[in-house]
Amino acid sequence: MEITEEAERPSSKGQAWFCTTGLPSDIVVEVDDMTFHLHKFPLMSKSRKLHNLITEQEANPSQPPEEEQDEIEEVQCQIVLPSFPGGSETFEIAAKFCYGVKIDLNSSNVGPLRCAGEFLEMTEEYSEDNLISKTERFLSQSVFKSFKESLRALKSCESVMPLAETLGITQRCIDSIANRATTADPSLFGWPVNEAVVPNPNSSKHQILWNGIDAGGRRKGLSRANHPDSWLEDLVLLSLPFFKRLILAMKAGDLSLEMVETCLMYYAKKYIPGISRSSRKFSSSTTPSSSLASESQQRELLETIISNLPLEKTSRPSTATRFLFGLLRTANILNASQACKAALEKKIGSQLQQATLDDLLVPSYSYLNETLYDVDCVERILGYFLDGLDPRNRDGIERQDEDGDDIVDARSPSLMLVGKLTDEYLSEIASDANLKPDRFCNFAMALPEQARLFDDGLYRAVDVYLKAHPWITEPEREKICGLLDCQKLTLEACTHAAQNERLPLRAVVQVLFFEQLQLRHAIAGTLIAGEGAPQDPSRPSVLRRELETEEDEDEEEEGNVAVEARAEDGGGGTWRSAVRENQVLRLDMDSMRTRVHQLERECSNMKKVIEKIDHKPGQPDGRTGWKSSLTRRFGCKFKTQVCDSHEPTVVDGRKGRRHHHQQ
Repeated sequence: MEITEEAERPSSKGQAWFCTTGLPSDIVVEVDDMTFHLHKFPLMSKSRKLHNLITEQEANPSQPPEEEQDEIEEVQCQIVLPSFPGGSETFEIAAKFCYGVKIDLNSSNVGPLRCAGEFLEMTEEYSEDNLISKTERFLSQSVFKSFKESLRALKSCESVMPLAETLGITQRCIDSIANRATTADPSLFGWPVNEAVVPNPNSSKHQILWNGIDAGGRRKGLSRANHPDSWLEDLVLLSLPFFKRLILAMKAGDLSLEMVETCLMYYAKKYIPGISRSSRKFSSSTTPSSSLASESQQRELLETIISNLPLEKTSRPSTATRFLFGLLRTANILNASQACKAALEKKIGSQLQQATLDDLLVPSYSYLNETLYDVDCVERILGYFLDGLDPRNRDGIERQDEDGDDIVDARSPSLMLVGKLTDEYLSEIASDANLKPDRFCNFAMALPEQARLFDDGLYRAVDVYLKAHPWITEPEREKICGLLDCQKLTLEACTHAAQNERLPLRAVVQVLFFEQLQLRHAIAGTLIAGEGAPQDPSRPSVLRRELETEEDEDEEEEGNVAVEARAEDGGGGTWRSAVRENQVLRLDMDSMRTRVHQLERECSNMKKVIEKIDHKPGQPDGRTGWKSSLTRRFGCKFKTQVCDSHEPTVVDGRKGRRHHHQQ
């Protein structure tokens, strides 16, 4: 058959496809809703299956209905191909190939065409340079040598399953992607880990490749949102079964944890709406409503993402922690399995120090929980964090330095960060009216003593709780206040607690007692320092400044007499300075001794007043009046303010003390 120029340009007319060769069609092939008017000889020369079907129909012709006889008088054969791989579009390309028309192979159609060649039995044995061999060469030489081409070919195989799986096309695509992802240089393939998605603070602004090309400007400002050619854009188009198989192959190929985590995060944000607060706008604008999965599909996707997350820490824990908390909220909404939630909580606990207060505020979705936030979940996460710490850091064991002389505090920086975060969380949930006192105490005691340098943050949480729960009993108040270590309260917190009418009487007495004890230690330290060496001249006391001012005035009156005296005696200045230092120290010591006696008298009077209050019969609950009477009696007028418990405003010299809770 001679192929004319018109035969090389077949045309589609609505739901019927005609080959304009100048010759009438002698066969009609129906594929889906498309009717192809073709010729027998080109099809039979390339396809064994079509050859057999045409031969069989010619041997056993069937009579069409009478109403259709006039319409198909010229047609000698009609074939229907149900469930043709790739549909009518793929059959059209295969038909052009049978007519000798040059077809344009690409990664999106080579998979369906390979399956179509198998379906039509277009083998090399039946005809040379047939469709099967042509598509196999293209797969090997073009598709499997590229990340993006392999991904697109894998995506195209979804419409021709399970034949593509039987022919091994999907597995070969997955193996190609995994192998090249493991051995590739991330900087040369636009890998998202090195782009603006995950900024690297240690990298220079401009990177020079081996050939001298400046690659820093090429990736500057590049992100997943404005870089449509990124391979991640093709990755997220895969169906969940293919994506799951690809991730497993990547993990088996020792792909870096950052790359695996990036793939999982990007895929989850694409198909699970509201997975993170920062990506809600992104998800709504890029994911069409028709592609949103059902609840069961989202649950399956969520469990797939969580089960494949690397347990080890990655190089960007802050971003991953925010994403993990988004997964946790979604898992609660979708009612995921307990094993799935437990695995996610363990993952979060391993990097809890990177979390923020906003991350910890996980709403309580269960009707069994009366509290506004899921306190039990956060407590479990805190437990996983503490389990993963070094026992020396968790218990606050002191160690010696390298020389073996000085004792060094072994507090872990991550533990201190989590301690501050926990106190902030306690202050936030303390205002919840449904939070029971025992629940509040248990959560506060879950943190070890060494996690708090100061108890100011815990004191603030206790104060907020007492203010929000005025109906609790006095024993419950004392139990809650027993969480505080008065020795670890700063001066600002002690000042506030001394006049806090919400605190029980016992707690206020303890605060005043330890404040007096601190003053005694300060006096003892000053006396020891005064005996060993003179005070620091750069920080003179008030008495010293007054004494120096008086002596300066005397020196000005003496005038030249003092100058001559110093000139005659060269050592007189040193002797006078020593005498002056001794006088200042003596005055300071007398002043502090007087203050100690005053505080002791005040403490004694306070105890007497307390005993009178306790022994007075028929006394109603005077919770709001006894502190004001103490304030008026002893003149304790303080300025109320509370500082952050983790800002080292006071030098903590009390090493080795332990925290005793008041039950």
